[in-house]
Amino acid sequence: MAQTLKDSVLAPIISATDSAKSFINRICGDLEPWQIVVYTGGTTFAVLYIRDFLFHDDENLSDRAKHQFFKWVKKIPMIRKKIEEEMSKATSGIAESMNKNVEGEYLHRLPSSGLPSDKLLEELKRYKKMTNNSWKTGMVSGTVYNGDDSLTELMAKTYGMFAWANPLHPDVFPDVRKMEAEVVRMCCSMFNGDGDSCGAVTSGGTESIMLAMLAYRNIARDRGIKIPEIIVPISAHAAFDKAASYFHMKITHIPLDEQTRKVDLNALKRAIGRKTCVLVASAPQFPHGIIDPVEDIAKLGQKYGIPVHVDCCLGGFLLPFMDKAGFPIQPFDFRVPGVTSISADTHKYGFAPKGSSVIMYRTKALRLRQFFVQPNWTGGIYASPTFAGSRAGAIVAACWATMVHFGEEGYVDSTKRIISTTRYIASCLKSIKGIFVYGEPLVSVVGIGSNDFNIFRLFDALVEKNWNLNSLQFPSSVHLCVTLLHTQTGVADQFIQDVKDCVQEIMKDPTAECGGAGAIYGMAQSIPDRSLVNEIAGAFLEACYSTQASRPAVTNGVHAIPNGTSKTA
Repeated sequence: MAQTLKDSVLAPIISATDSAKSFINRICGDLEPWQIVVYTGGTTFAVLYIRDFLFHDDENLSDRAKHQFFKWVKKIPMIRKKIEEEMSKATSGIAESMNKNVEGEYLHRLPSSGLPSDKLLEELKRYKKMTNNSWKTGMVSGTVYNGDDSLTELMAKTYGMFAWANPLHPDVFPDVRKMEAEVVRMCCSMFNGDGDSCGAVTSGGTESIMLAMLAYRNIARDRGIKIPEIIVPISAHAAFDKAASYFHMKITHIPLDEQTRKVDLNALKRAIGRKTCVLVASAPQFPHGIIDPVEDIAKLGQKYGIPVHVDCCLGGFLLPFMDKAGFPIQPFDFRVPGVTSISADTHKYGFAPKGSSVIMYRTKALRLRQFFVQPNWTGGIYASPTFAGSRAGAIVAACWATMVHFGEEGYVDSTKRIISTTRYIASCLKSIKGIFVYGEPLVSVVGIGSNDFNIFRLFDALVEKNWNLNSLQFPSSVHLCVTLLHTQTGVADQFIQDVKDCVQEIMKDPTAECGGAGAIYGMAQSIPDRSLVNEIAGAFLEACYSTQASRPAVTNGVHAIPNGTSKTA
């Protein structure tokens, strides 16, 4: 009976196999062996190429199709030549503009003999004169968040005390180790973390964000996900894109509600899949200063078992103090179940020196996944908590000193002044005909747009009045990031009046074309092949390292530093 059952099962299979072999033999009967090999290899290659193109995890299909289309179009000789001509025009003036405020020749090699301290300080002062100090009068958006001379002096003294400290060696520098641990603990307390909450001091918001994404990627890899996915609002900081690029992750951008400028929760929910390793909320986001619905995003994270990161880099030392400053907001921190990590910059509204930020986790188990350990190095067991090995202990010390110097009362006071000024500016701008304010900015950023004219005309007009704002894209807009410097008497009123005057002038001919820097930014948005924008941005970055002097300055008959690359005048 077993034999009969076996025959009844195998017989159809054998028959089908014989039929398939006969069919293949008939097809290949007239082919030579080399043809069979070539056709088989070619078909296999084509199938694999199509599979990779359709199902590649790094990008969605539409983006890949667009990239391939422009890649092939640019190979057409006539089009390639035209692109090269236009790119040459766009990039030729970048290096020259980078040098317009630079005096003196560049050093190309070490001086044959070093400068004594007094001469060196003179040279440093000469370099310092190149700086545009308009930020001191509150004319610059963001960038410098305090700038007080007494605070600068305090940080300089602190830096000098710990100039040689390196947190890589906690046994040699237990003082800096203690200060770093205290900075992290103070920040965790600010964000309502419990005893298990933890973190690390980083070099800035980008590193804080990238370390969190690295941790979640490593967790996802352990679950067998080869290319984990980050889901972010389209307004989230570009550091998340950088993390995806560096760590071989996929990033999916979720559109915003056009009215509120908050992330579209329904679209975010639809995007969640089995490869999603983290959901992101901004508090607030950089472009228009809007806080995403953290509690709703955290509920989705809990429902699907996905970590939730809150990017509080910009608002890190404002939001925790807003309730006490008289501006209550919805919970956004570790009070919210489902929030697993938070990034916050100490070097913005924390007023610490540039190069300091904090990444915080709800549990130590999460932080462990950002650490790097090489147990088999011949130089010994190597372990580091962040990207850098050696770090500037002086930055940690100056950060600690700044936080302890201000204390809670100091930060509550600065928060009150900054939020009051921001809301005053937003309220006044809303009354100006011809422009509008994006959403309801609750923190420190006011985004401005227009339905009547090219908003970059306003950007250019304000530049003429010595204002330095941030120009934004998708949609075209500008914003002012309010700092403590904008709370100085008269600064906010001057900004509002200048905007009124500029808009009034623009509205006399609202359809006029935009020139200047605004035209360049508007043009960049209109280029469908974003790889060309990448090339222009690359030219800008290259120009930052240019050492071609445009106008040398003469000091005592000698250009720059003697015996370097100087020439006698």
